[in-house]
Amino acid sequence: MKENDQKKKQIAILGSTGSIGTQALEVIQAHPDRFEIYVLTANNQIDLLIKQARQFMPEAVIIANKGHYEKLKNALADLPIKVYAGSDAIAQIVASKPIDIVLTAMVGYSGLKPTIQAIKAGKTIALSNKETMVVAGEIINALAIKHNASILPVDSEHSAIFQCLEYDNPVEKVILTASGGPFLTTSLENLATVTKKQALRHPNWNMGAKVTIDSASMMNKGFEVIEAKWLFNLKSEQIEVVIHPQSIIHSMVQFQDGSIKAQMGLPDMKIPIQLAFSYPERLKTNYQRLDFEQYSSLTFEKPDLKHFRNLSLAYYAMEQGGTMPCVLNAANEVAVEAFLHDHIGFLEMSELIERTMQKSSFMTNPTYEDYVASDAEARKVAIEFIKH
Repeated sequence: MKENDQKKKQIAILGSTGSIGTQALEVIQAHPDRFEIYVLTANNQIDLLIKQARQFMPEAVIIANKGHYEKLKNALADLPIKVYAGSDAIAQIVASKPIDIVLTAMVGYSGLKPTIQAIKAGKTIALSNKETMVVAGEIINALAIKHNASILPVDSEHSAIFQCLEYDNPVEKVILTASGGPFLTTSLENLATVTKKQALRHPNWNMGAKVTIDSASMMNKGFEVIEAKWLFNLKSEQIEVVIHPQSIIHSMVQFQDGSIKAQMGLPDMKIPIQLAFSYPERLKTNYQRLDFEQYSSLTFEKPDLKHFRNLSLAYYAMEQGGTMPCVLNAANEVAVEAFLHDHIGFLEMSELIERTMQKSSFMTNPTYEDYVASDAEARKVAIEFIKH
């Protein structure tokens, strides 16, 4: 590396071909003097990963699906890029000494193991994989303290809370905003027949299929509630959700004197991604600015928990603690996959998750190994319900 490049932050992007990963690469491309890619990983999108590797020339690339290894290796054979495959390789490489920041943009439970390994290596975590905190928030927080690893939120809502917090001023509550997704005004009767095509049309955000379905069902917001508990050391009664269809206020913090601070801006994930990379500095951007004349009315309402059962299931899981949020996440991953393959209907996802939570084993003080076992059991239970 050249001498004038020494101060560049070396970044590992876990999940570089997804929505967050591709936007992170746009941020890095806009600031080549500040950031440099050390490793890129993907699960199945081999062609895009090859393209990204040739463009950004990382030290290494990893494809989680080992079936794509030979294609990846052959495609990059003319370049000085190390090529690996498998989830274990991802978990190992995040501990590499040159890496400064690990962006965890993998989808679902798969992000837990590499995040733990990165924390143990003392890396700064730019956290986009909310399931990490949902499944094992207590362990993650303990490890971060033990290994002096910083966790900077990338989700727009948690980044907003992070930006609104004040040093040593007690928080009364946080208010997470939710757009309500594509079915905010859809009746329960009509929700029973919505298609995956309809569910994949989010009004404000461009996200991958799994996260988009989670947003439509409000499970994404439920996960964010649990994540907020662990990120900001909150009790369940300190976390409120309000429907805000315009997605201009990303979240708010209310202090003990009653004052409220809100973080606002147009829906653009590159802003919280960039802040996580550059914190505590804010870098100049040419992104579109908020024009209040175009948003003369910002509206808010309470979520209908009968309409969005997943949100109430998430609150229940959070209050139960232990392995219950892990079960919630595993059941949801199975439910979303089943819905995307037309095996169950939209409302049946919530039914499947609730039944899985009722039948799965529950432990109050789990270890990491207990979480692994709980995840496996819950998936098995959920799949059995689908078969019958």
